[in-house]
Amino acid sequence: MSEAKEIFEEINTALGENPSHVEGFNAVYQFELEGEEPYQLVLRGENSYAKQGTDEEADCTLKMNTEDFKALSEGNLNGTQAFMSGRLKIKGNMGLALKLQNILSSYKAASK
Repeated sequence: MSEAKEIFEEINTALGENPSHVEGFNAVYQFELEGEEPYQLVLRGENSYAKQGTDEEADCTLKMNTEDFKALSEGNLNGTQAFMSGRLKIKGNMGLALKLQNILSSYKAASK
């Protein structure tokens, strides 16, 4: 199993166990990671999930390599700095992209 797939499965499990961190959200993030199939993070309160594929229309698409995604999801990479340095490319709603790091870090903190 790829590292990206493991991370998205962990995110999916966390969303199912505790959707409170995404209450009030209605957004679809698409992740295009080098060497991987696309993944989506669909945030719709209690109906939130992460999956491989592109079934939903994305509000915000993020392109990066898998190592940077892992670092971002673990809170070891600042999304704004990654964007400014060209390690992260964003298409779509920039405001949603800025909120993503807080969402990921809230689940990371809850899993400790």
